[in-house]
Formats: sequence, structure tokens, C-alpha cells
Amino acid sequence: MRSFFAKFKLFGLVLLPISAVIMYLFYNALQPVKLLPVYSPAMVNAELVSEEIQHVRKYHTIADFSLTNQNGETITQEDYKDKIYIADFFFTTCPTICPIMTKNMVDLQKALGNDSGVMLLSHSVTPEIDSVAQLKKYALEKGVDDATWNLVTGDKKQIYDLARKSYLAVKTDGDGGPFDMIHTENFILVDKKKRIRGFYDGTKKEDIDKILADIEILKKSYDENND
Repeated sequence: MRSFFAKFKLFGLVLLPISAVIMYLFYNALQPVKLLPVYSPAMVNAELVSEEIQHVRKYHTIADFSLTNQNGETITQEDYKDKIYIADFFFTTCPTICPIMTKNMVDLQKALGNDSGVMLLSHSVTPEIDSVAQLKKYALEKGVDDATWNLVTGDKKQIYDLARKSYLAVKTDGDGGPFDMIHTENFILVDKKKRIRGFYDGTKKEDIDKILADIEILKKSYDENND
């Protein structure tokens, strides 16, 4: 009799972990897949959206661009094709929020490590000051990795139109002229289809952690073909 129950005990010990694994797999299968929102102009504070596109509810993407990076190379959307990337707007002589933002971008660069699927893109809002040589000096001082992070300069109106009409990062007053100036702490997460997937305060450590978490969600959505 004792040996009979011993056999059932052994069976129970084997069945218990198998049941636990099955329960875990069922639980995970029933959990909804977390996806990031796809931002359109209609979803964003109207102050940050040009009047001509405030009605757009879907299919908003970052416009094509052609700018010059810290190495004197022309950078376009082709350089970010099929990449997730984080964009921001800064200037090298900024004494206030930009040094904090740049430090946090460096932290993102370090956290992302050798992940070639994620890149960074920083646009100068004072391109008349931030020449290629100035951007290169700044990049060397801050520890910018040229392989994944471009600091770009170029036509001021193009950069300001990108900030206002593509990235929806700053207030729309201004025309990109000589006396126009934008200043924003926004980091913008862009997906492989050039769509905005998140806005973050680039001066806050908790938002940097949020970006990294959201990048993982976005990458997982591609792995599962849900995005």
C-alpha cells in the first residue's frame, strides 16, 4: 500500500511543475499585447500643431529632410530607414536645459549599447552658429558615438518646420526666420515607419527610463508583427 501511494506522490511531484508551466503560458497568452500609441496632430496640444494640420487624425509621419552632421555628411531619412530613433532639438551654446538633455541622450546612448536598430538625432536650432566644426567639437566633448547619433545643422527653416510640423515638438508661432527661436525639452520617439510613438521630457531621469521601456515595447511589437 505504501509503495502504491509513493508512486502517486512521485506522479504529483512531476505533474506540479508541468501544471505551473502550463498555467504560466496560458496566463501570458491571455494578456493583451501592450502597444504604444501612434500620435497624430489631432492628438497633440493644439499650441504645438500648425493650424494647417490640426485636423489630421492618422497617417502623420516625419517629413523627408536633408541636413549635415558633425562629420560633414549629408543625413536624410535613408540613414534612419527601418530604425527606431529618438529626436530632439538643442544648440551647443545653450546654458540651461540643453546640457541636461545632452547628458541624458548620452545616458540613452550608453543604455542602448550596441543596439544598431535604435539611433539618436539631435537638430541644432541655431544652425548659423552650429557649424560642422562646432558640432564636431561638441560631439567630442560630450562623447557622441557617430555610428548611432547624428548632430545635424542646415537650413533653419527646414529644421524649424520639422520641429513644428513633423515632430510636433514646439509651439507653432514663428516662421523660421532670422529672429525666430525655438527651445524645447521634448524628446520624440519615432518608429520604423516614421511615426511618432511618444513624447518625453528630456530633462527628467524618469522620462529617460520611460523611453527605454517604451523602446522595448516597440521592439517587441515588431517581433510579434503587431506594429
